[in-house]
Amino acid sequence: MADEDDLILSELDDEELVAQMFDDLYDGLRDEIMEATQILLDRGWAPYDVLTKALVGGMTIVGNDFRDGILFVPEVLLAANAMKGGMSILKPLLAETDAPRMGKMVIGTVKGDIHDIGKNLVAMMMEGAGFEIVDLGINNAVESYLEALAREKADILGMSALLTTTMPYMKVVIDTMKEQGIRDDYIVLVGGAPLNEEFGRAIGADAYCRDAAVAVETAKDWISRRHNQMQAGA
Repeated sequence: MADEDDLILSELDDEELVAQMFDDLYDGLRDEIMEATQILLDRGWAPYDVLTKALVGGMTIVGNDFRDGILFVPEVLLAANAMKGGMSILKPLLAETDAPRMGKMVIGTVKGDIHDIGKNLVAMMMEGAGFEIVDLGINNAVESYLEALAREKADILGMSALLTTTMPYMKVVIDTMKEQGIRDDYIVLVGGAPLNEEFGRAIGADAYCRDAAVAVETAKDWISRRHNQMQAGA
């Protein structure tokens, strides 16, 4: 059966194959995505074009339907896993070609908090949108965030908290960034069940993101703003 599927994929023209990849991503079919990714590369597609036109294009549909309540977390996780299958082929090739990227995000759950499902979903959706992700995991102290931001030359810091008792630690991180004079060097996004927009503003974050789909849209918006500011200043 697998050979039959491979044969069908290989017989599709490029436009049909990309459309099929959209469907396969939506259905979380990792093996099919990996196969189709390789077919496009073998046909001479640039790795960056496979990423943006096929994988990111498909994940955009997934993200929109998640935002609109059509898809739910388990389905999005399956789609993200399928995306990772394609990315496993593309990543080394993208590194070789020094392809442009949407931006780089350091993300992690704050100190004292070991919840990571929401954070993991944001990381997967951001990667699906073309961002490079550095996931620090759970229970991160301020030093962990700041070291990673500097080491990775990141654009965005994402912090997550699921407990009301750990929420205030986000302000500790942001205040430390201010003290060190680096706050304006990064876009700071925060999220988690007990947070809201008012809290995000109060602690000095750039934005509060209520879910993974909003996080992607917000990150794209802020990166675009920064890009335009840099062009204006050039």
